[in-house]
Amino acid sequence: MFAEQASRPLVVVTRPADQAGAWVQGLRAAGWPVLALPLIDIVPAADPPALRAAVADWADLDAAMFVSPAAVGALRQAAVPVPALGLRCWAPGTGTVRALRDWGVAPAAIDHPPADAAQMDSEALWPVIAPQVHPGHRLLIVRGVSANGHAGRNWLLERCRGAGATVRTVVAYRRQPPTWDATRRAEAGRAVADGAVWLFSSSEAVGHLRDLLPQAPWSRARAIATHPRIAEAARALGFGEVRSCRPTLPDVVQALESSP
Repeated sequence: MFAEQASRPLVVVTRPADQAGAWVQGLRAAGWPVLALPLIDIVPAADPPALRAAVADWADLDAAMFVSPAAVGALRQAAVPVPALGLRCWAPGTGTVRALRDWGVAPAAIDHPPADAAQMDSEALWPVIAPQVHPGHRLLIVRGVSANGHAGRNWLLERCRGAGATVRTVVAYRRQPPTWDATRRAEAGRAVADGAVWLFSSSEAVGHLRDLLPQAPWSRARAIATHPRIAEAARALGFGEVRSCRPTLPDVVQALESSP
């Protein structure tokens, strides 16, 4: 696909700044020119004491769902203690699994989709954790909200409540559009015009890019999206070429290098 050209196109990594570094390093090691251009800024949603109070006692829970690496990072930044032994920690994707392990959570305490799952999302996680959920099961979902207060999908929350679980949520961080100066805006505009490949891990990031560059010639741009829903958002914006793949470095590299 993208590798058929005489020279490899620039790959634009749009993940939040604290997640982008590993992707930049991995893609460069695979031989791709890379630009980190975060399209979501992560900021704390509450002062640290308030967040610590919201998750005051892990022992009162049977499981905690961490929706993203940012959810784990927000708790660490607020000096929330590592979850107690015996608590099941749910992670929808490999990035969240790594964040939990880096925090000090034992790998055996983490539930996540199988390594060969077609997608890394709540639907893939559900068959893994469904046997744990029963009437009276106590679950905390640690998540973020967008700048307009939207918390994202409630698919897993609704499944757990439907199975009789008691579910609480805590907002640990906010997702905001980045603030670009003229230099950054020009850099992004050149990437679009030159046919760079934009790597999207969030539909919200696609929306932020649309708002930041409302007049961009999207038909010249190309994208790899790490979920079909994100791919739909990129196509709706007008990207000339869109491919979806799983959110792992080997899968992204394969998508970059493979033919249509």
